[in-house]
Amino acid sequence: MANELILVVEDNENNRKLARDVLVHQGYRVVEAESAEVGLAFVAREPPQLILMDIHLPGIDGIEALRRLRADEATRGIPVLAVTASAMTHDRQKILAAGFDGYQSKPISVRPFLAAVREALDRAAGA
Repeated sequence: MANELILVVEDNENNRKLARDVLVHQGYRVVEAESAEVGLAFVAREPPQLILMDIHLPGIDGIEALRRLRADEATRGIPVLAVTASAMTHDRQKILAAGFDGYQSKPISVRPFLAAVREALDRAAGA
């Protein structure tokens, strides 16, 4: 469908640019946040259809940001995919157990990344 609004919460400028460029090329609208605090403030103003959340962020981390999103009735239904360099099996299990809707490791691999984004958006639209 595309044109959905996706929030990318990532403190690394190069990773943000890559995600933005790949998503915009597919027709998505993208907004960016360098920290979870900035991302949460944006979500309060204009809830996106999907959030791509780094785990290791300055200030509050991605897991705490997800906890706050899930605790709020207005934002608990927004799908959130973890996008992180923490690729060990126990890291992935911890991240998914925290309640993320999916997981993508960095550096992103474009096709699986886009497939995960589309799947999360489609799943949310069908809910």
